[in-house]
Amino acid sequence: MPSREYHEQIWQRVAPGLVPSHFAVRRAFLLGHVSAGQRALDVGCGEAHFTAELAYAGLEVVGIDVAEEPLRRARLGHPELDLRLIHGEAAWPLPDAGFDVVWAGEVIEHVADTAAWMSELRRVLRPRGTLLLSTPAHGALLRLALALSGRAFAAHFNPVGDHLRFYTQAMLTQLLLEFGFEQVSVGGAGHPAWSRPLLLGSAVRSRF
Repeated sequence: MPSREYHEQIWQRVAPGLVPSHFAVRRAFLLGHVSAGQRALDVGCGEAHFTAELAYAGLEVVGIDVAEEPLRRARLGHPELDLRLIHGEAAWPLPDAGFDVVWAGEVIEHVADTAAWMSELRRVLRPRGTLLLSTPAHGALLRLALALSGRAFAAHFNPVGDHLRFYTQAMLTQLLLEFGFEQVSVGGAGHPAWSRPLLLGSAVRSRF
């Protein structure tokens, strides 16, 4: 099945207007790392909840997604936003080093070609620009629970599910370092502290 059709079908199963998971936590993290006047890219913007938050905070923002359905919904509520459809398996039609900030919230776990995707993130981000992202956490407690329950394991790693990648704090940190990012910080968010469901990462693109 072509990537576009695959993603469109996923979005057809998502109720319109659904608030993104951990929205308040992720919004606070995102807005705590940006400044008014910066140029930002929201990768996998969906219905543009975070794109709008960045615009409200005074940033010049572009939102991109690989499916038209969420963009259609987003344009109904936010016709003022710059929202663009991209091809999931091609280079993004965006300039090199065109953004001060790139935000990818709950996207990296859905990416089939992680190397190509990371390369595009780095390409469009200016040197010393900031990459911010979030993804579900797979800490020790969750891994233990999955190991002890065949039913939980099967549900979590459903072969027809839309999550293709699964990250621990160490794995995400290493990935960012390997793709030329510095000042990498990856931490858990959520409660209780020993069962955090979310990873929040920040990194700075190296000059070379």
